[in-house]
Formats: sequence, structure tokens, C-alpha cells
Amino acid sequence: MAPRSAPSTTGNDYDESVKKSVTSLTPLPSVPPLPGKPDAITDWDGPADPANPKNWSLGLRIYHTMLPALYGFSVSLGTSAYSPGVFDVMDEFRVSQPVALLGLSLYALGLALGPVIGAPISETRGRKAVYLITLPIFLLFTTGAGLARNIQTLIICRFLSATFGSPALAVGAGTVADIWDMEHGGGLATVLITCTFFLGPSLGPLIGGYTMETRGDWRWLMWVLLLIAGPIGLLVLPSKETSKKIILARRAKQRGLPGPPKLPPSAALKMLLVVTLGRPLKMLTMEPIVMSWALYHAFVFGVLFAFFDSYPYVFISVYGFSAGQIGLAFLGIFIGTLLAVFTFALIDKTVYQKKKVACAPAKPPPEERLYTSMLGAFGIPIALFWFAWTARADVHFMVPIVAGIPFGWGTVTLFLGGMTFLLDTYGAMYGASAVAANGILRYAFGAGFPMFTIQMYEKLGIAWATSLLAFIGIGMLPIPFVLYKFGPALRARSSFQ
Repeated sequence: MAPRSAPSTTGNDYDESVKKSVTSLTPLPSVPPLPGKPDAITDWDGPADPANPKNWSLGLRIYHTMLPALYGFSVSLGTSAYSPGVFDVMDEFRVSQPVALLGLSLYALGLALGPVIGAPISETRGRKAVYLITLPIFLLFTTGAGLARNIQTLIICRFLSATFGSPALAVGAGTVADIWDMEHGGGLATVLITCTFFLGPSLGPLIGGYTMETRGDWRWLMWVLLLIAGPIGLLVLPSKETSKKIILARRAKQRGLPGPPKLPPSAALKMLLVVTLGRPLKMLTMEPIVMSWALYHAFVFGVLFAFFDSYPYVFISVYGFSAGQIGLAFLGIFIGTLLAVFTFALIDKTVYQKKKVACAPAKPPPEERLYTSMLGAFGIPIALFWFAWTARADVHFMVPIVAGIPFGWGTVTLFLGGMTFLLDTYGAMYGASAVAANGILRYAFGAGFPMFTIQMYEKLGIAWATSLLAFIGIGMLPIPFVLYKFGPALRARSSFQ
């Protein structure tokens, strides 16, 4: 790949052009300094400032970490909890299965919009405002879905509930960065929040399946989601703001000091939209590192969403499972998710931390984060081939269920290794955009895969339909190994360093 020669394609020039185009609309107001007072409050009152969330008590920091984790769990639970009610939706509204599945696919698509909504609120009103504003709207549209009297209302409410629930998934990482140092608890907190995004979908079919068995009405899937997510809104009320920018702005106002210069609201909003959408899309199309990881993660995420259709198809047609029993089949993926956390922690302690000591005082190269992903990449095709050729009547149902363990393990280890690699590669300025680009494609695949899963299984059969996905997994398996070898060269040519 030849180095880019056009200066306009560099990350710095891109950001500068954004700032110039926005600030040219309206000049920044000049704030004269007050006599005898500093111009503005721009930092904490020393390293022990009690207002700094990193100095809060351990209990308070754990509480503020659990809020986005629980919120993220409840929102992600809404993806798969809907799937046990698909046949009931088909019967009530007299629609085809692909139309009923739009309630799942458009929910996944709504989750991709989180940064677009969450970033402007977070930057102008703070992290707490994101939870206080979006969670009630999420609950409102979930209620609307449960009260729907036609398929159109159900689909629209599902899409909008995910759209307004998703900012928690986007802002949760920012909350963790506000209150933890990465070297002292921040890594563990990030892993916790990430895993809740996978634990929700793996438990959704179990909760939804037994809800359908006991209540026999798909609307109860929405009421159960309300019962889980509603109390989280009450937990948010006594929480404190964690955003440094917002805390210091409020302190400046209390002390009668000017805050840092601000862009006019319209210009600030335009700049945020360009950064939250324009930069991730630019990185997705121009950065090989971002593009390759996004495709890999999106494929695996798409397969996970395909399982919400294929598991009922397989375990009903082959083993005669009930809705609740189908939910139990997902426990293999759930167990694999938990094992992935221990794997990540083990590799971090035994491999990465040693590299860190060896490289001190410098940081280890980002490629050292890829060991987890290189290991987990094998779990995907192994699990898919295992499921493909054991899901048949002459094999006990526990055998294909256990195949979910390496899939859940491989999915989460791949994701955790990839995310930490992206964040180390692009740093504080561009890392969030790289992760956002990953999320856009990931949820797009999650929305698309359920739309063709059943047709694929009916035409190819269980064995070959799942094997097709396994072969694609084999084709993508070398990606972390290639990035480990050629990562330094790709980073050297990157426009976002």
C-alpha cells in the first residue's frame, strides 16, 4: 500500500477542517478575565480533589460502574428476549416470519445509533443526563411495543426503544474512564461492562422462553423487560455526575468564574455530529486496521443474532423442544461468555503485564493485546462445525448445546482483545471513533443476519448452513495474526496517529 500523499486525508487535517468549518459560522465569544481571579477553571484543585470521581470511595465508584453495566444488560437483553414471541406475533398480526423478525432486526439497527444521540447529550449535559433522558424514553417505547395493536406500531416502537436505549452502551465506557485509572481497576471495569452486552443476548431467550410458556402472550416479553429495566431508572436518580468537563463547568459557575470558551450550541452540535458520524465512517473506509476488525466482529455478531432464529429452528424440528427449553440451549453461550472473562484476565496477567514490565517506561506495542483474539479466533469455527454435524436426532441434544461454549468464549475473547487493540492503537483522540465504527457495522450485521437465516437453513439443511458460516469463520481466522505481524507497518501509514 503506497503512503497517502494528499495532506487533506490526514486525521489531524480532517479534525482541523471540521473545527474551521464550524467556528467560521460564528466567532467564539471572548470572555474577559475577572480582576484578581484566574481566567477560568480548567483542571482539578490538585491530585486529591474530592470532586474528581477517581478520588471517590471504592463503594461509590463501584455503584457508578454498575449503573451503565445494568443499563447495558437490560437494553441488550431486549434483542433476544423478543425472539421466543416471533411465532405468536405472526399469528396475532397474520404476517410472515420475515416481517415478524423485523422486530428483532430493527432493534439491532437502533442500537447502532447510540453514539449519535449519546455524544451530544454527554458533551453538553453530562453522563448522568444521558441516563436520565434516554432511559425513560426507552421504557416509554417498550411500553408502546407491548400495547401495539398492529405490526407497524410494534416494529416502530421496537426500533425507537433501542435507539433511545443504546446511548447507555455508548456512554458506559466514558463513565468508566471518568472514575477509574486503567492501571487500577479500569481494565476490569471495562471488561465487566463489555460482558454485560453479551450476557444480555445469551440470557434473553431463556427469560423470554419461560415467559412465553408461563404467560403465553408475546406482550409479556415487553412487560418483563420493563420490570428489569425500570428499577435501574430509580438507581440512577441519586447518582452523581462523572464528566470532568461538566463538573468543572459547574464549579466555575458556583465560584463566579468563567468556564472554558464554548462553541455556540448549533456549531457545537454540528461538530459533534461530524465527529461521531463522519470520523467513524472515514476510519471504517480508509483504515485497514479498523476495517478488518469491524468486518470480523460484525460477522461473529451476525452469527450470534442468527442463532436467535436457528436455535429455535433446530431444537424444535430435531428435538421437539418447548420455548423454555430452547432458552436453556443458550446457556452454553452464556457459560462461554463467563469463561472468556477469566481467559482475558489470565492472558493479561501472564502475558501482557510481563510485556509491560519489560517495555517500561514505554508502553508495549498495541499488537501485544492480540494474544486473546488469536486464541479466541479458533473457538468460532470449532463451535460452528461442532454444532453443524451434531445437531441431529441420533445425537443427544446436550452435544450441540455444549457447542455454544466455545462460540460464546471465542466471541467475547475476540471482542475484548480487538477492542483493547483498537484503543491502544488510536489512543484517546481516535480510539472512541474506531470503536464506534466497529459498532456501526456490528449492529448492521446483527440486523441483517436474522432476515435470511431460516431461508438458508431450509435450503441448505442444518449441517451445511452452519458449516457455511464455519468456513467463513476459518477465512477470517488469520486476521488477528496478520495484524500482529503487519500492525506496526499499518500504524505507520495511518492517518489517525
